[in-house]
Amino acid sequence: MARMLRVRPTKIELVKLQRRLALSQRVKKILKDRLAILTTEFIETARRAIVAREKLARTVARAVAAAGVAGGYHGAIALEPALLASAAEVRVTAASRNVAGARLPALALELPEAALPGYDLLRSSALVDEAAGAGREALAAIVALAELERALQILGAEIQRTKRISNALEYLVVPSLERTIRALSMKFEERDREEKSRLKHIKVLRANAGG
Repeated sequence: MARMLRVRPTKIELVKLQRRLALSQRVKKILKDRLAILTTEFIETARRAIVAREKLARTVARAVAAAGVAGGYHGAIALEPALLASAAEVRVTAASRNVAGARLPALALELPEAALPGYDLLRSSALVDEAAGAGREALAAIVALAELERALQILGAEIQRTKRISNALEYLVVPSLERTIRALSMKFEERDREEKSRLKHIKVLRANAGG
């Protein structure tokens, strides 16, 4: 049951409470709309994350298989210099995007521009290129999944926080304001009736006295 707020029983306080109630109801509606947007985004992100996990599993399996084939063809000792020579610096840049007030990550994998590989093309084969390419695809899949996983964490936390605030408004703040406003309104109405009755009684007394 909603509790009564402790306020002074004046009409000024009643007006303040009515304004607070109107503001709380507007905020409650905004929070419900925000919650709907965040929930929709969470569901869509979860679906994309499932697809991204499956893609990552496939690309990693393909990269491991390609490296295994290249190693079997060239031999591990001969393959190592080619793999070391094909290594390149990569960068992951982090930005953000706004979804209903939630700052979600936007990661981008920056690979070096296409150039001739650093290993001897005459002593290697297309298997090395295939293994290196599969490794780059796996790296891109890791970054894509990391972005989605982090977005899910942020969205989940924002949904829980928004729910707590919305529930507090709906089940505590608004009912308490409504109950207090009703009590004060009834009190003022009773005072007005008593005042009207008193004035009417005085009018009658004056009329009788004049007669």
